[in-house]
Amino acid sequence: MARLVLWDIDHTLIDTRGVGRELSAFAFEQTLGQPMQQQARIDGITEPVIFRETAKLHGLTTDRADFERFAHALTDGHLHRAADLRERGHALPGAATALDALDAVGVRQTAVTGNIRPVAEIKLSVFGLDRHIVWDIGAYGEDHDVRAELVRLSLQRASTAAAAAVLIGDTPADVEGAHTNGVRVIAVASGRSDEAALRDAGAETVLSDLHDTELLVKLIRGDDQ
Repeated sequence: MARLVLWDIDHTLIDTRGVGRELSAFAFEQTLGQPMQQQARIDGITEPVIFRETAKLHGLTTDRADFERFAHALTDGHLHRAADLRERGHALPGAATALDALDAVGVRQTAVTGNIRPVAEIKLSVFGLDRHIVWDIGAYGEDHDVRAELVRLSLQRASTAAAAAVLIGDTPADVEGAHTNGVRVIAVASGRSDEAALRDAGAETVLSDLHDTELLVKLIRGDDQ
């Protein structure tokens, strides 16, 4: 049985229903002094890369100090608009039950996400999904630009072998980042990538959503192997 589950957050466990983009636009303007007219591709991409590439779309060059200011503004925005996030966004169906079920069978759970850690914590706490997450063994956007490195860092922090971990995410980037480190993947087609795209990316298992908790636990236990 897998001893560690690495959860992606956006479109795997939650959907912010546009609030996340609004908060990114707020932080972008706070940091760089001009409105965010467009945003770079975000699916499966880490926050520093999204910020840097979005700035380029506006003819701007940024550095690490700019990103750190952006991250601070982004965190403040999520704190101040937590109620709005709760009202407009939602936990995806089956997410809370899945987290509870995995905890009940002794699986450690953490987040491997392109979000910066403070924002990841706010997002999950707003929807009551944070109680089983071991934050210190996760990996976050500020840790590295490349998702595969986030997976590696999380395994290192958890002192867990790749064979004892499963990553659950919704994008081909999640699949690639896991497989680069020898980690098995359960892909969920609850985001913008459909089941066919996730299978084409090489995910061992693809689910339409997290509704079937019993099946998810069996997959993580390796009962299908």
